[in-house]
Amino acid sequence: MKFYPLIAGSQEPKGLGEEYRTGREIGKIRLGEQHLFFRSMGRAYYIPYTEIRRYFRRVMMVPARLCCGKGSFQMEHLVICGGEGELAQVEVPGTKAAKVLMEELGRLAPEAAVGKPGEDT
Repeated sequence: MKFYPLIAGSQEPKGLGEEYRTGREIGKIRLGEQHLFFRSMGRAYYIPYTEIRRYFRRVMMVPARLCCGKGSFQMEHLVICGGEGELAQVEVPGTKAAKVLMEELGRLAPEAAVGKPGEDT
């Protein structure tokens, strides 16, 4: 599998494939020992935890037409920010998975800020 960095100009470290295989999988996201991975459009992207400056959940309401009327679905996303701003918005399977992911990221990337920009958390 080929890996693509989220931060331009970074080189692929050794053992990235093994870290990806052994990482904890939560939906499209895998949490390795030193990198966060996610799949999108048939590619695997990665970012070192040390490069994550901020992360937060983004909940979007998606309108839907159902057989019995109109409704909306709640879509959970993890937003990852670096030095240049938002780097990625990755869909998460649900609220419970998003909360577990946020707890794990708090442990793996303790220097990163939690919450959307403009919030003092």
